[in-house]
Amino acid sequence: MNGSTIDFPQYSPEGQQLIQRARDAARVALLEQTRYDGTPFIGHPDAVALIVAEEIGLSADCVAAVYLHEASRMGGCAVDAATWGESICTLVDGLNKISTIKPKDTRLEAENYKKLIIQYSRDPRVTVIKLADRLEVMRSLKMFPKTAGERKILETLMLYIPIAHQLGLYNMKREMEDVYLNYAEPEQYRLITNKLKAGERDREKLMAEFIEPLKSKLDGAGIKYKLKIRTKAAYSIWQKMQKQKVPFEGVYDVFAIRFIIDCDGEDHKLEKDLCWRVYSFVTEEYEPDTRRLRDWVTNPKPNGYESLHITVKNRDGAYVEVQIRTRRMDDMAENGFASHWAYKGIRREESLDKWLSSVRFALEHPDSGNPEDLPQPPSRDIFVFTPTGELRILPAGATVLDFAFGIHTNIGSHCMGARVNGKAVSIREKLSTGDTVEILTSKNQRPNQDWLGWVVSSKARSKVKQALLQQEQTRAADGKELLDRRLKNWKLELPDEMLTEFRKKQGYSSLTSFYAAIGGGSLDVNVVKDFILSEDQRHREAVEAAEATQAAREYRQGDSKDDILVLNAKDVKGIDYKMAKCCNPVFGDDVFGFVTREAGIKIHRITCPNASRLLKMYPYRIQKVRWADTPSSGTFQVSLRVITDLESPVLNKVMEVAGSFKASIRSFNVSENQRNGTYEIAMKLSVPSNLELDKIASQLRLLKHVIKVTRV
Repeated sequence: MNGSTIDFPQYSPEGQQLIQRARDAARVALLEQTRYDGTPFIGHPDAVALIVAEEIGLSADCVAAVYLHEASRMGGCAVDAATWGESICTLVDGLNKISTIKPKDTRLEAENYKKLIIQYSRDPRVTVIKLADRLEVMRSLKMFPKTAGERKILETLMLYIPIAHQLGLYNMKREMEDVYLNYAEPEQYRLITNKLKAGERDREKLMAEFIEPLKSKLDGAGIKYKLKIRTKAAYSIWQKMQKQKVPFEGVYDVFAIRFIIDCDGEDHKLEKDLCWRVYSFVTEEYEPDTRRLRDWVTNPKPNGYESLHITVKNRDGAYVEVQIRTRRMDDMAENGFASHWAYKGIRREESLDKWLSSVRFALEHPDSGNPEDLPQPPSRDIFVFTPTGELRILPAGATVLDFAFGIHTNIGSHCMGARVNGKAVSIREKLSTGDTVEILTSKNQRPNQDWLGWVVSSKARSKVKQALLQQEQTRAADGKELLDRRLKNWKLELPDEMLTEFRKKQGYSSLTSFYAAIGGGSLDVNVVKDFILSEDQRHREAVEAAEATQAAREYRQGDSKDDILVLNAKDVKGIDYKMAKCCNPVFGDDVFGFVTREAGIKIHRITCPNASRLLKMYPYRIQKVRWADTPSSGTFQVSLRVITDLESPVLNKVMEVAGSFKASIRSFNVSENQRNGTYEIAMKLSVPSNLELDKIASQLRLLKHVIKVTRV
C-alpha cells in the first residue's frame, strides 16, 4: 500500500488518474513524515482513502482531497483551483480548518465544537471525510502514546461519534464506539463481546424457532412483509447495563426482530390495522410484557416516528424485542425527519437537521448533483478563539467589540482595537469563524453612542447601553450642579412648570437628558437664562393686560356723568379726534378716549397695551366714547400677525382669505424663523369694522399649517 500506486477500480480511468496524481503529490510532500510507530505517514491517507472509497462510497474528488489535505497540512504542498479544481480545493480547505481545532475541554464544550466542525464544512462531504479520518485513527489507536491516545478517544466519544450518528453512518459509529469501549473499559468489552460470540448459535436457533410459527400465520393471512434481524452493538449494550444497572442478561433488546409490512399507497388506517394484526399474531404466540409496549402507531412521536414496539418472552423464557411498522414508516424512520439520529433525542437545530439530511441524501445518491447545491450549514453563529485557544461563539456579523464584551464587561468598555490572526484591526472589524482575537485596551477609552451601531450580540448591546446611561447620569449630576449655581448667581428661579415648558420646547424627553446636555456642554446655560427672562417679561405683560381689562370693566360700569362722545368716521361734530396708532381701533371695538394736550382726543381700544397705564394715571383725562349705531362708509387700518409652518403654499392661502372679505391688503411682509421652523407674517389691512376683521381672523385660523393669528 505504501508503494507508488494503489488501486481504486470502482472509479473511471479519469477518476483513477486524479487520485494517483493526488497520491503522488502527497507521497512527495510527506516523504520525511512518519507515524508514531515509525511507519511512513503516507499510510494514514492511504487507509483513509480506502474507507472513503470502499466503505462509504464517495467520489474520486473526495479520495483525492484526502491525499491533498495531508500533503498541504503536513508537507506544505500548495493546492490551487487551477490545478485541482474548485470542488477539491473547497474540500481540502474545510479539512485543513477542522484539523486546526484543538479543544480546551471537549467534555464541557462538545456541542460548540460539533457546530464548529460543521461550520467549517462548506461542502457537506468534508464532515464525512473527517469521520473516515477519525475512524482510521481509532483503528490505529495502539500506536499513539498514552496522552495522545486519551485525547483522541475523548474527542471521538464527544464529537465524532455523535456526528456519525447524526449522519446515519451507523457502521462507522458502532466501530468507533466499540474501540472506545475496548480502550476505556477493556474488561467490560471482553465480557460483552465474548457473551455475544458464545450466544451466537443459540440466537440463530432461537431466531429460527421464533420466526417459524409467525411466518405461517402471516403467510396464511396474506400479509407481505420483510424481516430485519439485528444484534445490539457492544457499546450500546454496555450503556444500557450502566443506565439500567443490570447485567448482560438483563438487557432485553440485545436481540431484536423488525417486521416491515408491504402496504401499497398511503392509507394510514390500513397501515395501522396491518400493524396491529401482526402484533396480535406475535402476542398470541408469545407472552408479551405489556409494561414495555410502545404504541407510536396510534400516537406518533412529535417528530413523526411511527412504530409498534413490544417485548415478548418465548417458551424457554428468553426475551426478544419486536418492532412492527410498514414500509412507509420504516423509510420515514430511516431516511426522513424522524430518522434514528433524531428520535434518539440528540440535541439538534432545525437548520442543522436539514443539512445533515442533505448529507445522507448525497451519500445515498452519489450522482444527484453538485453537493454545493444542497442546503448549507447554518450561519447564525461564528466561532472564534482567544489567544490561549478558548472557543467563543458569537452571532453572525459580530465585531471585535462583541468579542471584547463577551470576555468581560471591563475589557469591552476599554476596548480600542484588536489583533485578529496577528493583524491590527479596529473595534468595528467583523469577525469570521476560526479567527484568533487578541483585544487591545486603553484606560482612557469609553463607550459612545456610535458603539450601538457596531455590535450585534445582546450582551454587548446591553452593556453599551448600561455604560451610556451611567455616563449620562454622571453628566446630569454635573449639569444640575452647574445650573443651580448659575441661577443662584443670577438671582433667578426656574419653577417646575417653567422647566417643563423649556424641556418641551428644546426637545428633552427627561430631566436626566436636560441636565446631561448642560453637563456635557451641548446646552448653554445662558439659553436657560434667556428663557427665564422672556417668560418673566411675558408674565408681566399678562398681569398688565389683566389690570387693563379690570380697569376697562370699571370704566364701562362707572357712573360718570361726563358726556359720551359718539364716533362716526364722517361726522365728528367739530370734535377733533384720531385713532391711536398703538392699537388701531376698528369700528365695533370697545374703546375709550384720551384727551391729549396738543393732538385732541386719541381713541384707544380697551385692550390697548397702554390702556392700563392711561386709565390708572390719568382718570381725569378719560373721555367715554361709543360708536354710532351704524358703521360709516370709511375704513380702518389694522395689523395682523400670522404664524405658519414652513410651507410655501400657505402664504398664498393667507392672502386669498384676506382678499375674500370686505378688506384690502395694505402691506404683506414675511420673515422666516429657521429655529422654530415657521413663517412670521406681518399684514396690514383696511377693514370697515371689527366684524369683518373677526371673519378674516377666524378663517385664517382654519387654514392648514396656520399656527397662530393675533391682532397687533
